[in-house]
Amino acid sequence: MLYQAYQAHVDMMWSSRTFAKLALPAFNLPLFSDIAYGPMRKLAAAYEVFALAEVTHHRPEFGIGSIKVGRKEVAVTEEAVHATPFGTLLHFRKDSSVQQPRVLLIAPMSGHFATLLRETVRTLLPEHDVYITDWHNARDIPLADGRFGIDEYIDHLMDFMRVIGPEAHMMAICQPCVPALSAVALMAEDNDPNTPLSLTLMAGPIDCRINPTEVNELATSKPIEWFARNLVSTVPLRYAGGMRRVYPGFLQLTAFMNMNMDRHVNSFRNLFNELVEGDAEKAESKRSFYEEYFAVTDLTAEFYLETVQKVFQEYALAKGELTWHGRPIRPEAIRRTVLLTVEGERDDICSLGQTLAAQDLCSSLRPHMRTHYVQPDVGHYGVFNGSRWNNAIYPVVRDVIHASRR
Repeated sequence: MLYQAYQAHVDMMWSSRTFAKLALPAFNLPLFSDIAYGPMRKLAAAYEVFALAEVTHHRPEFGIGSIKVGRKEVAVTEEAVHATPFGTLLHFRKDSSVQQPRVLLIAPMSGHFATLLRETVRTLLPEHDVYITDWHNARDIPLADGRFGIDEYIDHLMDFMRVIGPEAHMMAICQPCVPALSAVALMAEDNDPNTPLSLTLMAGPIDCRINPTEVNELATSKPIEWFARNLVSTVPLRYAGGMRRVYPGFLQLTAFMNMNMDRHVNSFRNLFNELVEGDAEKAESKRSFYEEYFAVTDLTAEFYLETVQKVFQEYALAKGELTWHGRPIRPEAIRRTVLLTVEGERDDICSLGQTLAAQDLCSSLRPHMRTHYVQPDVGHYGVFNGSRWNNAIYPVVRDVIHASRR
């Protein structure tokens, strides 16, 4: 009944949030424009903060209409080149004849939409031909479309690489690092011509035994049956995925919020003050972040539970015990794919050493085909977003991709 209780709360709050949203335009009228610190300005700020603090379940837009390639501004069009009930291979097609390395960017399936990587995409686009895994919200996928676990996730990655074609590159951020490494290992072992030239793993839980974080300790504090009993719920019948068992996105959001609750409370307090004082630039930055952060997606129960058990409890890949449809996954089969691992010094979700572990697993790679980079003074989100991603981490990623040849 967990999802039903959440839905009842959402329904109860609908009228109040709708009133706040409808009332906001009135405060932009000339009557209030000169009231800098008066009661009406504070009321408007309160309405906006209240309206913003709403969990939504629809993917925001990427909103990348154009990008600069060299000195020329070129149009960018989102193109769905392959789709299944569970995900779309989305291509950011540029109106340009310049040939660039093709990159599959694998978005996390961890409670947020692929648009969480909007700025990652924007940074990659000027020098790369970018594709992304646009995962669908499980509550919108009919039960008749079947299951989606780790095996099916790996299936999708390999199929997407085959659609993109030979001599492309793969880049995984956070949760998908395990299935990404697995997919490349399987393709390499089969001598698949579509095996990526390079594999970039960023802040991913390859071996969670190393420097366990609060997230890792939570995963091992309870048996998997506890997670199935307390954190998995059934989608209400009003949605297309009615009766599908899922790990709700609102629960994942709650977990993330609780890890840094003081910071979020202060952020909303500062947003209120910035709105009252008319500091539009700072307010817009926080508004954009939380509009994205509060857009959540549900995960299929099988994918969530298999990830908790196999990645965070059993460390299956790191111990050589992970399988794909019963077939052992052997990272040592990777011989011709250049490997880059990236970590953030202050990452409190995937700590130092957990992604680096991939270097040891890919034992057949020659030293010149392996690179590891640690970004000082950056947390999890900063590994793929923000100034340090743009100015320090991205150049390393770009150089590895552009230097990868067969």
